[in-house]
Amino acid sequence: MSLSLSSPCTFRIHSKKFVSICNRNAPPLKLVSRITIKAIGFNQHIAPKQNIHFATQSTVVARAQSNGISIPVEPKDTEGNKLLANIRAFSFFLWSFTLSIPLFIIMCLLSPIVLSFDKYRRLAQHFVNNIWACVSTSIFFPVIVEGRENLPPPDKPVVYVANHQSFLDIYSLFHLRRPFKFISKTSNFLVPVIGWSMFLTGHVMINRVDRRSQLKCLNECKDLLSSGAPVLFFPEGTRSKSCKMTGFKKGAFSVAAKAGVDVVPITLLGTGALMPSGKEAELRSGGIRIIVHKPIPAQKDANKLCREARLAIASALPAHLVGEDVQSKDD
Repeated sequence: MSLSLSSPCTFRIHSKKFVSICNRNAPPLKLVSRITIKAIGFNQHIAPKQNIHFATQSTVVARAQSNGISIPVEPKDTEGNKLLANIRAFSFFLWSFTLSIPLFIIMCLLSPIVLSFDKYRRLAQHFVNNIWACVSTSIFFPVIVEGRENLPPPDKPVVYVANHQSFLDIYSLFHLRRPFKFISKTSNFLVPVIGWSMFLTGHVMINRVDRRSQLKCLNECKDLLSSGAPVLFFPEGTRSKSCKMTGFKKGAFSVAAKAGVDVVPITLLGTGALMPSGKEAELRSGGIRIIVHKPIPAQKDANKLCREARLAIASALPAHLVGEDVQSKDD
């Protein structure tokens, strides 16, 4: 079997199934043999120029770096790979926690000034959050942001919405360098140092099983938007264990409609492959890609906002990561 391409990419062959990840500048793919193709995370292709031949093994992996990033696809679950992923995860969390301690002390010192002069946006605290997240990830995996030109100015109140695959999603989204407040379950705020830092930054608590807590959360988000602070939602409500994007709840879009602000859809690719939901003790090799879509103008129809945002996010996902077109659920 042979395959023609002109651009470096990461690909894997499982018998007759071909899985390809190409960089964003790659032109179209040409197959010399009959195989099934499934693009993962990248909508572009690669063009024929030279032939690469593969041995007829059950699994053959060839990896070439594109812009210094590769997204892991269905990694081979051997004991050696799993042990390495465990070591990487332990090192990552140890490094992230160690880094958070001096930064938390800085946040505590800044807190009286921030609460006096910037009670809602808390830009100084968010700047410390950015440093923590970017330095934490920098030595473990790259994060590439595409569509930065679609980001609103930092001082513009908007609702950001993104698909939710992994514990790494928040780490990744801090690379946008926008002072958003995100919604997180109450238990996360109890995590020593990191959870306390979330509290100092003014992120929003929610108890998912308590209806009153949900209503309070939405009201807090409206107050933040009216005070000039952008808000980030994961409208699926929780992390997807299969990495498939599921139906959206309407809470984020109701808030945006009532506040009269734009909605900015964001697609996350690779976070679930690096650290799958429920497997936080593993950190696989690879990288993360963030795609910022054009803002959806403010409107009063929350259902329409929800549909448009879901379509935008899904447009940058491979078909097998988009769940069935489930109607948005009420919060």
